[in-house]
Amino acid sequence: MKITVPATSANIGPGFDSVGVALSKYLSIEVLEEAASWHISHDLGDIPSDEHNLLLVTALKVAPDLRPHRLRMVSDIPLARGLGSSSSVIVAGIELANQLADLNLTDSEKLDIATEIEGHPDNVAPALFGNLVISSYINQKVNYVVADFPKSSFIAFIPNYELKTSDSRDILPTDLTYKEAVAASSIANVAIAGLLTGDLKTAGEAIMNDRFHERFRQSLVREFAQIKEIGKRNGAYASYLSGAGPTVIVLTDQDKADQIKADIDALELSGSTHLLRIDAKGVRVEKN
Repeated sequence: MKITVPATSANIGPGFDSVGVALSKYLSIEVLEEAASWHISHDLGDIPSDEHNLLLVTALKVAPDLRPHRLRMVSDIPLARGLGSSSSVIVAGIELANQLADLNLTDSEKLDIATEIEGHPDNVAPALFGNLVISSYINQKVNYVVADFPKSSFIAFIPNYELKTSDSRDILPTDLTYKEAVAASSIANVAIAGLLTGDLKTAGEAIMNDRFHERFRQSLVREFAQIKEIGKRNGAYASYLSGAGPTVIVLTDQDKADQIKADIDALELSGSTHLLRIDAKGVRVEKN
């Protein structure tokens, strides 16, 4: 059996802790034979290969009596870069428990568990469902809407350095004035309306005017200003920090994507540039 989960990009400007999309980088978990103890083979560096791995912490939280197996983990989702690496593992762990214990969890039950573990649904929801997901998490209740993302391209610049979510959150203010909150919310409303109606020009303008987090965080990502300028020069819809950063994403028409990628590459920044597309499936299971 093989479980595959896409990367995710959260916030998309003003959709802070609420909006996310699934993108075409992937974590895969291959379930091999039963064993005396759990073991995960991987080449992902200094992460646990036993029950201390987040995958198994999650799976055993959902189904404590799972029988141990050998597993193989492969991922091209970079760690601590704002592309939902931990969320992909959490979703995979829930699905691992669901399959091995025959739990028959509903999609909503999976999302409730994932959100409880992660703390907010903006990454785990698109990892589960694919596409664009708008969600809220209030008083331990998750509400969500899944929608198709308008036809477009995502150019992701992934820096070579990590930016921990905790560090990126520490730079945010503890509160906003009522006037600032109303303005920030109205911008988010326009961004979402634009995405849902396919008006990427209007959505892009709203994304670039976020007041919730990017103006505070952009100083942590030294490449952000240069990449925003390239996007603007090439007529992209928007450039934004993916999740807590440091990945920067340029949202553009498909016919402009190659030129924007070439222009970013020409800067010779310390990182890599990737052309990504929307993943419309979310988590999936292939059985032998």
